[in-house]
Amino acid sequence: MTRYLIAALLLCTGLASAQKSPEYKLLATSRTSTMEKEINEAAREGYRFAGTMGGDTHAGEIITIMRKLPDGDDKDRFQYKLLATERTGTMQREMQEAADAGYEYAGQMARGEVMLIVERDKTEASKSHSQYRLLATSRTGTMEKELNQAAADGFEFMGLLKRGEVMAIMRKRAQ
Repeated sequence: MTRYLIAALLLCTGLASAQKSPEYKLLATSRTSTMEKEINEAAREGYRFAGTMGGDTHAGEIITIMRKLPDGDDKDRFQYKLLATERTGTMQREMQEAADAGYEYAGQMARGEVMLIVERDKTEASKSHSQYRLLATSRTGTMEKELNQAAADGFEFMGLLKRGEVMAIMRKRAQ
């Protein structure tokens, strides 16, 4: 019995050490269109979006981190769009258009303009689409009231950013 237990433990230890550590790719550019292109190139190589920041970086670069998917996951499974605008109403419209095309919120940043990264899993193309609501105000008391109203309408908080005014990204998952 002890021999089998030791053999099982050695097998598990060997499997654990055989697993690869995560592999990351850092993308950095000052152009929005270049970043979208580079994110999608990395996705075709088997990477998935992990995080982003922009604005307070060297030369105003957008920095995005991509994480390599484990072996066996399909390369080119994910597709990305980077939405960028200075107008709140335009971002609301673009967010919903992206959601209607099967994209979901992945991350946000701001640097003179609001930028959102949205992601589409090609294996879930027929899935129902989420609804998005972008709340924007310069008054925190107003924001709290709008957040609670959106929550009462079934929306969940996704992210917060500031570009002249405070903006909250809200999502209501399709049933």
